Amino acid sequence: MVDQLLEFKEILRSRKTSEQRKPDKQTRKLLLYLFTSTRGGFTRLRIIIHLLEQPYNTHQLATMLDLDYKAVQHHMKVLEKNNMVSKIGEKYGTLFCLSNFLELNISTLDEAIDKLDKKMNYEKIYM
Repeated sequence: MVDQLLEFKEILRSRKTSEQRKPDKQTRKLLLYLFTSTRGGFTRLRIIIHLLEQPYNTHQLATMLDLDYKAVQHHMKVLEKNNMVSKIGEKYGTLFCLSNFLELNISTLDEAIDKLDKKMNYEKIYM
């Protein structure tokens, strides 16, 4: 998992554009909560990294991430509810892509990855 976090960081750094701005306190708090303070944070981060490439539907994401369809469906609902992803279409074939809100605040994920990395290393050392 730690190697994957480093890979995610590299992917994010390669995408940085001049459009990105420093997020406000509430946005930062929301992103850190969704990706570091909840049990599904790492899975949601994995989903977002895949959506950086192109839009995918729930089935495609479940297959790529080797996760249960219902688990991915749950994470997509959480991400959509918190304005991290946007839907394209309806029903089974619905595609998901990054929301404009997340695109503008994507640099905060860099901080979330660092925090998740520290948390995972801390748990390994002290458990």
